[in-house]
Amino acid sequence: MHVFYLHGFASSPKSSKAAFLAERLLSCGRTLHCPDFNLPDFSSLTTTRMIGQVQKAIDRLPPAPVALIGSSLGAFVALHVAECADRQLRSPVERLVLLAPALDFGAHRMRELGEGGLARWRERGWLEIEHYAYGETRRVHYELYADARRFDSFTTTTVAPTLILQGRHDEVVDPVTVERFAVSRPHVRLVMVDDGHQLKASLERLWSQTKAFLGLKCLASWPPRSSLS
Repeated sequence: MHVFYLHGFASSPKSSKAAFLAERLLSCGRTLHCPDFNLPDFSSLTTTRMIGQVQKAIDRLPPAPVALIGSSLGAFVALHVAECADRQLRSPVERLVLLAPALDFGAHRMRELGEGGLARWRERGWLEIEHYAYGETRRVHYELYADARRFDSFTTTTVAPTLILQGRHDEVVDPVTVERFAVSRPHVRLVMVDDGHQLKASLERLWSQTKAFLGLKCLASWPPRSSLS
């Protein structure tokens, strides 16, 4: 099984969550594949481009089942990659792990900007946001919002087994929206935790749930004895 991690908005494959998962997967003899959505240029980021990047990354690997772990915007992308996987990929997306999924990313962006903010973004053509991975403000074009609105998470038909971990105190993604998505889909298992959007206090539970869900066989202890000094 190929395991991918899709990072969130204004994050990167070097995020603390990506590093945590890569380390744990190493104990299972697995490599974590992390496409960089900031490339080739953060300003031109769109959902369509991200889906294409993941598809190309999957197709570069030998055919095998695929598990996608996505965080926030990365979870939104993972869901829509799975939606079109049967038609466009050599390797099937067999499992999804969605962490605080931004299921209505386009609508969330609109609410975050406040009254008149969306119109200003459209008229100017770009928006300055704080890029957490770079530690500075970066511009992103209006097409990010316009393109995201083309993808409706609530009309997806994929039935790939899905695990969702969602914080009850998430300040970015509405837990009610996530619960509404999960409740009508028997292939989705929702695990609510007492945490915020980053799930920083729930990493060990995130890993135990993910490991079991993916059926991974790993070292009994971590870190492995050979790494201790």
